[in-house]
Amino acid sequence: MSHNIPTSLRAVAVRCAGVVLLAASSLAAAQSTAPVERTPGAADPAPVHAEMVGVFEDFGGRPGLDALMDEFMTILLADPRMRPFFEKVEHDRVKRQLAEQFCAILGGGCAYTGRDMVAAHGAHRIDRADFNALVEDLQIAMNRRGIPFRAQNKLLAVLAPMHREVINR
Repeated sequence: MSHNIPTSLRAVAVRCAGVVLLAASSLAAAQSTAPVERTPGAADPAPVHAEMVGVFEDFGGRPGLDALMDEFMTILLADPRMRPFFEKVEHDRVKRQLAEQFCAILGGGCAYTGRDMVAAHGAHRIDRADFNALVEDLQIAMNRRGIPFRAQNKLLAVLAPMHREVINR
């Protein structure tokens, strides 16, 4: 992780990126034919921001998001802090749903087929340290993929409000 990232930006990143990724870990455990579970009153897990299509392109479009998720899963499984959340899930499904979620949020025209953040995280004991570790790993993956810092921050700013529905202990 780059240590020259301003503390305030890291805080935003920490509050949001983990939302997406930890949610996908529990999504993978569900059957692919199961109906999407949504918690009454839960926030939309993939609010479309059509104005961010330029950011979508900075991520490389859908192929770029798919490649990012491949890199990200590799990093998560290598990180002893994150491995327990991801080692026993269906990796391809997690990566697909994360790419869908990011694509939808970034106005790329994708539909997110996963659960909301409350439903996805309810069975997990996720604390601030878990969340922060996941964000660090996402930032490493985005940096390795050459995603511009400005584009990373725009996505993370949209994801930030979701942290309230992810951290549950």
